[in-house]
Amino acid sequence: QVQLMESGGGSVQAGGSLRLSCAASGYNHRDFCLGWFRQYPGQEREGVAAINSDGSVSYDDSVKGRFIISKDNAKNTLDLQMYSLKPEDTAVYYCAAGRYVASALDRYEYNFWGQGTQVTVSS
Repeated sequence: QVQLMESGGGSVQAGGSLRLSCAASGYNHRDFCLGWFRQYPGQEREGVAAINSDGSVSYDDSVKGRFIISKDNAKNTLDLQMYSLKPEDTAVYYCAAGRYVASALDRYEYNFWGQGTQVTVSS
């Protein structure tokens, strides 16, 4: 059974940093495309960053230069280091895994999801 669990969310002032982590089990981490998504209240989930099985990464333009996605295949973990946080980064963040992903930031490409963790950035 595939399970994903996020941790590391919280509250921070604008300009601050947070690191999100996702612990995964039930599948071979190295074979999947892994992504971070976020969801604002009343809106659809959107792709933030993704890392493919070959290590190639994708970022939404809104986070380029501020967020870094990384994974550890041996530990089956996925991280998102967030720097220079802005109030508009406030959202619930989800990690996700997809076996066959053609478009890395498309939520419909992913099969498995965590429960989400809240990130709040105050101005």
